[in-house]
Order: sequence, then C-alpha cells, then structure tokens
Amino acid sequence: MIEHLRPHGPTEKILKEHSKVRKIAFVADYLPRKCGIATFTSDLLTAVAAAYPQSNCLSVSVNDLKAGYAYPEAVRFEIEEQDISSYLRAADFLNISNVDIVCLQHEFGIFGGTAGGHILAFLRELRMPVVTTLHTVLREPRADQRLVMRELISLSTRLVVMSERGRRMMGEVYGAPEGKIDLIPHGIPDVGFVDPSYFKDQFGVEGKVVLLTFGLLSPNKGIQNVLNALPEIVSEFPEVVYIVLGATHPNELREHGEAYRLSLEMLAKKNNVEKNVIFYNRFVDLENLKEFIGADDLYITPYLNEAQITSGTLAYTFGAGKAVISTPYWHAAELLADDRGVLVPFGDAPAIAREVIALLRDDTRRHAIRKNAYKLGREMIWSNVAQQYMHSFELSRLQAGAQARKSLATKTLDQKPRELPELKPNHLLRMTDSTGIFQHAIFSVPNFLEGYCTDDNARAFILTILLGELGDDSEQVRTLATTYAAFLHHAFDRETLRFHNFMSFDRRWMDREQSEDSQGRALWALGTAVGRSPFRSFQMMAGQLFALALPTLTTLTSPRAWAFGLIGIHEYLHRLSGDSMVSQTRDLLTCRLMEILDKTSQPGWEWFEESLSYDNAKLPHALILSGQATGQQAVFERGLQTLRWLTELQLSEKGHFRPIGTNGFYRRGGTRANFDQQPIEAQSTVSACLAAYRATSDRWWFKQAQRAFDWFIGWNDLGLELYSPETGGCLDGLHVDRVNSNQGAESTLAFLLSLAELQLAQNMLTSFKQPIASKE
Repeated sequence: MIEHLRPHGPTEKILKEHSKVRKIAFVADYLPRKCGIATFTSDLLTAVAAAYPQSNCLSVSVNDLKAGYAYPEAVRFEIEEQDISSYLRAADFLNISNVDIVCLQHEFGIFGGTAGGHILAFLRELRMPVVTTLHTVLREPRADQRLVMRELISLSTRLVVMSERGRRMMGEVYGAPEGKIDLIPHGIPDVGFVDPSYFKDQFGVEGKVVLLTFGLLSPNKGIQNVLNALPEIVSEFPEVVYIVLGATHPNELREHGEAYRLSLEMLAKKNNVEKNVIFYNRFVDLENLKEFIGADDLYITPYLNEAQITSGTLAYTFGAGKAVISTPYWHAAELLADDRGVLVPFGDAPAIAREVIALLRDDTRRHAIRKNAYKLGREMIWSNVAQQYMHSFELSRLQAGAQARKSLATKTLDQKPRELPELKPNHLLRMTDSTGIFQHAIFSVPNFLEGYCTDDNARAFILTILLGELGDDSEQVRTLATTYAAFLHHAFDRETLRFHNFMSFDRRWMDREQSEDSQGRALWALGTAVGRSPFRSFQMMAGQLFALALPTLTTLTSPRAWAFGLIGIHEYLHRLSGDSMVSQTRDLLTCRLMEILDKTSQPGWEWFEESLSYDNAKLPHALILSGQATGQQAVFERGLQTLRWLTELQLSEKGHFRPIGTNGFYRRGGTRANFDQQPIEAQSTVSACLAAYRATSDRWWFKQAQRAFDWFIGWNDLGLELYSPETGGCLDGLHVDRVNSNQGAESTLAFLLSLAELQLAQNMLTSFKQPIASKE
C-alpha cells in the first residue's frame, strides 16, 4: 500500500477548525487554459476552498498567450510566461497581500527562461513559506534542469510528489532532504462505482464494449499502438468501440497542426477499424469527463516513455474503479501493482490486443481489478487530498517559524534587476522586405539604392534566434527568420563555395571579390541556427550549408573571419559535438589566432594585429569560447587577457565606454582615433564580456558589458542617445560633434543584439544568481 501524507483523528479536526493558514495563493496555469496543470490547479484550489471555507484561496496564473484567458474571479494576478519582470511583480503582489502560503505547481515547460528558470526569480522574492508540487521528476535531467530543481528544493519550504518513486528520485537524483518531502496522491473527483451501461446511451454506444483513452493529444501518447491492436480485438469482439477523447495539445497544434490526429484517422482506415473508432476532438469539462469515464469498460494508456512520474488521466480513471491496461511508465507501474491493473510493454500492439481480449473474456478478473482500484482510489478523492495539502501547509508554516521572512523588504538599486529598454522590432520590420534586410537608411527610411548584404542578414538571423530564446515565438519573428535564412541560402555560391555579400535592390549580386568577413559572419549565423534554433527546418538547412561552407574558412587570411567562424563553430558544436571535421577546423583556427597573437603581442600592446580597427572584441571572444570548450587553459587565459586589455583601453577618464574610432583607428605607436565611434564596437564588446562572465562568474565582466551597452543610451563622450525609442532603430555613429542620424541595419542590429544578449544574461542572473550557458 502506498503511504501518503495524511492527518488522522484529532489532527484532522484541528486542521479543519483551527488552521492558522488563512490566505493561500496557488501559482501555475489555470482554467480555462487547456492543459493538465491548469485543470489540476483549478481542482486543487476548489477542493481546499471547499474543505476550509475560512481560508481565502486565490490564484496567480501563467499566460502563454499575450491575450491571456477569460479567467474566473479566483485568478487575482497574471504572469506573462516569458517576461521575467512580471514574475517579480507577482511576487510583490503576494508579499503586500499578506498571503500565508504559496502553493506552486511545477512542470518543465510552463514557465519562461532557461529550463523554466524565471520561476526561481519569483520564489526568491517571496516572504512566506512555499509548498511546491512537482509534476515531473526527471531521472536524467540536463544540466540546466538539474540546476533549476536544486534551486527549487532550496527555495521551497516543503515539496510534494505524487508517487513513491518520485520521493525516492528526489533524494537519489537531486539530494532533497527526506523530511522535506510529502507524498500526496493526484486528486480525483468522487464518483460512484457504477455499471458502465448507465452512461453509454448518452454517447450512442449502448450495447458496445467501450475502450477509452483521454487527454490532450500528441505523438508521445502512443494511440497508434491501440489502433494497430484493434483488428485482432475486433475479430473476437466486433462490438468494441475505441473512444479517443481530447483536443490536440496546444503546443502540438501550433507546431504541427492536426497532423498527428489525421495520421491516426488514416491508420484506422488502413486497419479497417474506422467503424470501431470515435475521435472526440474537444477539451471537455469535469462533468462531461466523468460521464465519459463512467461509460468505459477498459481504459488504456499506451504512452511511449517511462519517464512520467504522474498522470492525471490515469488517476481519474483508476480512482473511478475502471480496469486499466497501461504501458509501464513510472506512475502506472506503481499505481497498477498488486492486481490493480494490467501492464504491457512499450510500443507492443500485440500485447495490448492480448490483454484487452483476456480481460474481456474474464469478467471475474476484470471486476476484481476494478474493485481493487476503486478501493485505493477512495484515498485520492479531492476532499482527502485537500486535507493532506493543508497538513503540508501547516507543516511549512511551523517549519518556517522564527526564520520566516518579513512581509516587505526594500531594495537598493544595485540589488534590483536593471530596467533595460523595451526591445522594439519596429525599425527591423521597416528595414526588411521579402528579400532581406536593407543595408542603409536615410534617417529611418530604408535606402533602396544601397541594396542588401550578407553581413547584415547573417546578424539579423542570429537576432531572431535570440528573440526566440527571450520568448518571442510569434509568427512575425518566424517570418523574419525565414527571410534572413533564405537570403543566406541564396547568397552561397556552390561553384566557389563562398558567400556573395552585396546585392542590389533589383536582386543582382554586385561583388566581384567576395568579402572574407562575410564568409565568417555567415558561418557564425548558420552555426547559431544549428546549435540554438528550436526549429528543425532551420537546423537542417543551416547544417547542410554550414558543412558546404566551412572548408573555405581555412583558406581565408582575415583574423576576424576566423573569429566569426570560431564563434559559429562553438554554437554548432552545442548540438553536434561529435562532428570531428568541425572540431579539427576549430583547433586549426584557434592555433592560427594564437600564433598571430604570440607574434604581435608585447608589453603595452596585448593584441593580435598592429592596429585596432573594427569589431575588435570578436578576436578575444573567439579564444575565450574555444579555449573553454577544448580545455586549453592557455588559450582561454589569453582570450581573457586580451579582452581585459581592450576593455580597459576603451574606458574613458570619466568611466564610460569609448570605442576605437573609425576615423583613423589606432595603430601601434600612433595616435588613437576617438571618433567616429560605431555601434558595432559596443555590440562586440557586450557580447565578448558576457561570454567572459559566463565562463568565469566574475561580476567585473558583467559590469563591463553593461558599461558598453550604456554607450547606446547616452553614457558616451557626447552624452547623446543613439538608440531611438520612437523608431526602435539605432543611429549610425557618434561623430566628434554630433550623431549620425541615419539608422542603418548594422547599427540597429548592433543595438538589438546587445539588448537581447544583455536581457538573456540578466534574466539568467535574476533567476539563478549565477551565469550559466543559455544552451547546454
């Protein structure tokens, strides 16, 4: 028997009548959002409110859509999933609302940030005990998921899991203290033990044997295996009908439409069982769901992956006293033990057919399984679960005791996340047509005469990937990304294996000699798409083009082209680390950069070349990434040394960022040009310093990145803002007496890339209090 946290006798009465927990905030998704967590949170809040009417129960919901949802009155505050500042506002709201307990529902995928890390920023700000229910416990988490879980354990007063296996894994995998964990089952509605025939006429299946699977539809549900089992089942029991109940999962619908459902319908036709299959493509409310469950004779969960620590659909049907046939995912293996159900191997349609037929033949065994399930299910009804949660709430309140944090706490500016400008894509959209992004602008108007270039389209493609990591998965950004990717694809010359750079407005390539730097920048963008884009189509297109273009990189002589390429290689190897040719190219180019650095560098001039010119910080940036990734400490240290030298050289006497000017640059032994200052220098410095910060955890580097970014917003030699909040663009440079008022692609992209990178780094720091790579 599974031992759950359960108050008994006098303790139960005390909790019911004298609980000191008066105000409880439930934080997660909430109905009418269509997902299992939303249903669970809504049911749990309702159950606790019913069991403890003296308590005030409210919800803080998480929106995955900008428009939000038509929530009931219980929802008092809404969090925008990808906006970390809204998590902090929600924490402030709960702190000033005198909430006694926060009950958080945690699932990877419902919160924003790396591995859902934004929720950690929320938890750090709370001033009351937190009880966290873990709906997923991974046996083999990624590094970022493991870090999130460890932080959740630390920031939560108590933890709730729904299975014994979950409790064991929390200790074995994550080191959670045993005394901090409560085992509370997944709640279920209280329904009677009734004959299925009572409900069948409501669905037009009277006289039929009903098999049921319900839940949001997605390929990992394994429905196809039941459809492949049906011909054998129907041959013996032709009155069988298989009901698949549930709408397609919203994420599946956004990415693939109804492709999976249509494939199932085609499979049913192929197997000649279309007369025995019913698809109900809708999200049903609780009352309708209970009626569907009531009508079924056998419930089947044919999931494909064992790593599911809890299943609400399984809990609902099991607790209603249904005979269940399931694959042995973790929750099912535990709940269906001791003759409470039947387990079949993963992906085994013949086994499903065999066990369905066996149970339909053996009424005595089937009814015994039903009774065993229903008996244990009485412990899982929501009224009992509500009492167990209240017991956990009381334990957390007592556990916090004298160590409970104050209700309100003021912070100095250096303790708060910095307010960054809003990232506006307005000018980016104006500068982009169906071909790509225009090079130049006349003020904020695209200059058609100058056409397009590969350099800018490569940078723009990278920006769209960063916007996705910031949570902008809009169709608008996807369309922009497709346009820039198509430009890069078209720019590649398969005869020379190099990229064209300049294209006229009438779409003719204008360059006779192809730029070396554009080769490197294109590879940088393609590598980033392979390593960081979530879209398979971009990964595949970019990977194929990357493989074709990479060999040419070693024939180039430009150190910046090598550096751009090395950064692209670093991103590429995030996903495809076993590619030996790419790794060998990294080693060769790293060696070349080190050779020219050793040859040119001397005391007082820690640099790769005889002069400092443009995009300077990319050179040490490449060494930092390559040195760290390959474990070459000497390479890594030289990258940090040269970046520190450059950063200190670009520090004005007043403490602001002063990049090397393009009006003469800076040759060793010569006079440094302080103007014209270009946005690309600020951007490359921001990016390189953030890479150094992630590699070392030294906050000095983060401050240098902020200092370089501040150049855009007025902390510069002229005290003038280059970023235009009105247009969303960036001015083209800082002259000795004025700004260049044109807002070209390079400048605008430099600002937007800097802002996106800094926002990602700041989000990470706010959530984790330490830098971690945005992708593992």
